[in-house]
Amino acid sequence: MADTTEALVEIRDLAKTFDVSKPWLARLLEGIPVQALKAVDGVAFSIRRGETFSLVGESGCGKSSVARMVVGLDRPTRGSVVFDGTNLAALRRRADIAPLRRRMQMIFQDPYASLNPRWRVTDVVAEPLDAFGLVGSRSERTEKVADMLQQVGLSPDDGRKYPHEFSGGQRQRISIARALAANPDFVVCDEPTSALDVSVQAQILNLMKDLQQRFGLTYLFISHDLSVVNHVSSRIGVMYLGRLCEVAAASDLFRHPQHPYSRLLLDTIPDVAMAGRARAPVPGEVPDPIDPPPGCAFHPRCPFAGERCLQERPEPAQYGHSTVACHAVEERRIPPFSRSNPGR
Repeated sequence: MADTTEALVEIRDLAKTFDVSKPWLARLLEGIPVQALKAVDGVAFSIRRGETFSLVGESGCGKSSVARMVVGLDRPTRGSVVFDGTNLAALRRRADIAPLRRRMQMIFQDPYASLNPRWRVTDVVAEPLDAFGLVGSRSERTEKVADMLQQVGLSPDDGRKYPHEFSGGQRQRISIARALAANPDFVVCDEPTSALDVSVQAQILNLMKDLQQRFGLTYLFISHDLSVVNHVSSRIGVMYLGRLCEVAAASDLFRHPQHPYSRLLLDTIPDVAMAGRARAPVPGEVPDPIDPPPGCAFHPRCPFAGERCLQERPEPAQYGHSTVACHAVEERRIPPFSRSNPGR
């Protein structure tokens, strides 16, 4: 795990529970209890300045819930988000929160839904400038927007157009320009390429890496696709059913994954050297998060599950340079990883 003395963002025991119960009267008549869904359950990691920390996992594992809590769109049920030494949960006054909000921005998944169709692009990009009072005149506002559009590979003249006049990749460039207009230090990227064609994805990822170097940005990158995060990540956290099962440097995770779920995810990535080998998806289904299995949540799908896995939930521990929550890793019951034999 990252050295917290270098961390810009620290996530401590973060949890989010949603009440998914039926209405009170229906529960009373049917005699059913309150139902709670643990979207995030005790997640902890830190993000160093200037790095890209990626969260990966299948849909519904809690990645986006973590992202929304980190930027303050949702309040955590438990735990804290510490940004540059300040616990965001402890702030109550708008005047205290606003300076930190400016330094944290978000790029959303869907470039079609995240842009106001009634606004011209100039007004879309200038939204954070207006919200935080960062420009003093109309001409300064126009100049700043034109500069941001050029930074993301668009023309200043595009500011006069509406979002529907652009392709999906161009819309995501507009979203990136809006996020960077307030000169943030930290950007949360919630699956920013998943709605785009593969060829456009590469362009957007390269743009984001270039902007990171140019402006010294720190990224939290959310994705379900390991092949995407491989190109942008410094470190990767693998999530399963609301918990982190492995945190490792990107190079370590792709060469020597330790958790069985990380291995199975890696084996789904296409490999030209193994084009003739049959490739199967990760077996089984993600359990119901309202009624998760006892012990390790991954044990119904794990090829290395033992009796202890069925009864006792593993806690994160350090193994080499990686942090892993797995009884099989602790007991050294897993053979060395290979793409041709991940341990199925």
